[in-house]
Amino acid sequence: MLRAVFGITLLVGLPVPGWAEAVVGAAAPAFTLTDTNGQPRSLGDFTDQFVVLEWFNKDCPFVRKHYDSGNMQRLQAAYTGRDVVWLSIVSSAAGKQGHVTAEEGTAVLAQRQAHPTALLLDPDGTVGRSYGAKTTPHLFIIKPGGTLIYAGAIDSTPSADPADVPASTNYVAQALDEAMAGKPVSVAETKSYGCSVKY
Repeated sequence: MLRAVFGITLLVGLPVPGWAEAVVGAAAPAFTLTDTNGQPRSLGDFTDQFVVLEWFNKDCPFVRKHYDSGNMQRLQAAYTGRDVVWLSIVSSAAGKQGHVTAEEGTAVLAQRQAHPTALLLDPDGTVGRSYGAKTTPHLFIIKPGGTLIYAGAIDSTPSADPADVPASTNYVAQALDEAMAGKPVSVAETKSYGCSVKY
């Protein structure tokens, strides 16, 4: 269902015709993207680690909810501190909301005091489409060996209000904690919410 929230389109897990979808339980799609330092980053470089993919749009109020509250930064710091690779990805096309150059992306990370392993640029949307990334934020977790173990929303409250963060179930933290403890992921798929990815 689509609805307008604060003048921004809210997209909740709708299929998009012609898109492939990454499948939980299957191998995560391989990719190589350039980070904001001009360095290529390949998923294959991290086969022995847990990897989080976070679709990011600096101008989206749903993204701002999690950064303005400090929620995303806390997650990034907590799990990169446990050797998890956290890759934020910008799939906004040039001229579309949220698009950044490498220099702008570096400045945004500093301004938000963000702690991803890297911010990756996907301006043609190839990687976003290969995962079926529909919203910002949209989160995916890949376990060592390359299998996708979680896809969906960051948490259980589809709003743009930072006040909702403390009472929400954080699906990403829950899935990582379970998987890193050798347990099955109890909630492996949810409907993502946020602004539509601006392909």
